[in-house]
Amino acid sequence: MASLSSSLILLLSLVSVAAKSYKDKDQVVVYVNKVGPYFNPHETYHYYQLPVCRPSQIKHKALTLGEVLDGDRMAFSLYNISFKVNVDKVELCKLKLSEEDIKHLREAIEDLYYYEIVIDEIPVRGFVGRLEEGGVLPHLHNIHFWNHQLINIEYNGDKIIFANISTKDGDPTRLDGVNGPLEIPFTYSVKWHETNMDYKDREKRVRDNSFFPKTLEIHWLSIINSMVLVFLLMGFVVIILTRVLKKDFARYNIEDDDDIVEEEDNGWKIIHTDVFRFPPAKTVFCAILGVGTQFLILASSILLMALLGMFNVHHHGSINTAGILLYAFTSCISGYVSANLYKKMGGENWVWNANLTSILFAGPFFVVWSFVNTVAWAYGSTQALPWGTVILLGMLWGVLGYPLTVVGSIFGKNWANGFDAPCRTKNIAREIPPLVWYRSTLAHCIVGGFLPFSAISVELYYIFATVWGREQYTLYGILFVVYAILLSVTGCISVALTYFQLSVEDYRWWWRSIFSAGSTGLFVFFYALFYYFKRSSMSGMLQTIEFFGYTFLACYVFFLMLGTMSFFASLKFVRYIYVNIKMD
Repeated sequence: MASLSSSLILLLSLVSVAAKSYKDKDQVVVYVNKVGPYFNPHETYHYYQLPVCRPSQIKHKALTLGEVLDGDRMAFSLYNISFKVNVDKVELCKLKLSEEDIKHLREAIEDLYYYEIVIDEIPVRGFVGRLEEGGVLPHLHNIHFWNHQLINIEYNGDKIIFANISTKDGDPTRLDGVNGPLEIPFTYSVKWHETNMDYKDREKRVRDNSFFPKTLEIHWLSIINSMVLVFLLMGFVVIILTRVLKKDFARYNIEDDDDIVEEEDNGWKIIHTDVFRFPPAKTVFCAILGVGTQFLILASSILLMALLGMFNVHHHGSINTAGILLYAFTSCISGYVSANLYKKMGGENWVWNANLTSILFAGPFFVVWSFVNTVAWAYGSTQALPWGTVILLGMLWGVLGYPLTVVGSIFGKNWANGFDAPCRTKNIAREIPPLVWYRSTLAHCIVGGFLPFSAISVELYYIFATVWGREQYTLYGILFVVYAILLSVTGCISVALTYFQLSVEDYRWWWRSIFSAGSTGLFVFFYALFYYFKRSSMSGMLQTIEFFGYTFLACYVFFLMLGTMSFFASLKFVRYIYVNIKMD
């Protein structure tokens, strides 16, 4: 109960941040956070891993779960900044660089390393140095280290509104062609600027003046394109349900005249004694639907929370925290849906079904995360989770996620009624006639995966540019519309493909309905390959492993979500058409 209360408090704390007030000459704490290559967003290292000014004893700030998952490792710095007190070229320390330190700095500058410090919850970033390169004969390759910083801070009344770092106030120190030991004075200046901007608007100020390029705009053309696709598919399905099915119902519900019964009894009606024959591997089948339903609810909840403004730039990793907590709390949903459907299909071993449901996503996630985290640990990256966080996440799943899955399974099996199929299933399965190639499972998966993918293909670029790039995604309203479009297209194409399959007397629609739309995840993975090699500047083993490892998990989630959506849409459709025909 205590863990439940603390989790709810943590989830609610995402909504707002208390504004900190200062008095004149109050100490403003500056935290140093992380460094890393500019073009590798998820390859980050502790600030003090570079040869920079550091205190004799490094002390870290207590971080939230989301901050740790985001790769933050905030530590106290040597900066001495007082509220509304300007300072000019104060020496932070004298850097004494050995030959190895100089080499380390050179490599960091050549890799375009940036650093991040935090002032009043505002991330402030700048480049470690400057690289000048050009020409052929002679080749120009100059490496400069910024050893002076101008910190500009804007305030309104007793609150800090914005902060940034400039290097215009001093000349850099050249590092190429020098040998160690080398002593460099590191200095900083602080200038305070009064502004009329209210504190409630500072989030927009921070977002609009980011160190990273701001390229995300409202892209109405892609939204309109997706909407047109949805309306076309909806119209297509409506035509099937009105004209084609109306003709089918009229044909199948005709009175049993002796001269036409034998001629007309074909198509999807003839397989009514097999269409509700339960699929093989029921345990895995139901587990997929349970976990898929869980992720559908989780994704919808995250988007609704984003629309309500619960995530902002001052919450480092707040979406990560919300996602983990919601995954744990919604585990009961996956257990309930899986066990309920499993029981309706005549399953007996509900314990194995509950265990499989609990590890269907957690298992692959743990394997991928363990490999990625091990590589990050070997590189000394802040993306490697500390043992305390690993134990916390393990306890969250063991104390909350897994037990809720079991509890949901118990309720699901106890509240399960019969499957209530509108048609009786015979003991002996009907032989399926040969199918042409365009009716095959592969063809259906290509069509069923490509159409939902095409509805989100443009938006995928912005999502990838946010997750694996430097942009900040704030267009949650548009994302919610695209999400609704994706689910609508998935449901429509699933119904159409299921109708075509049943029309050729192929009653094996259960698994195919999952794989047809679930194959969208494969198309997303192909797009990820294109994005990595053609649209991004990412490189290096650590960044590559992180990108493809976590992208694989995201595509797996797409498979579970859209496969579940596709199956339930097909089930609703199949029930509808067989309820409305007369049976022998």
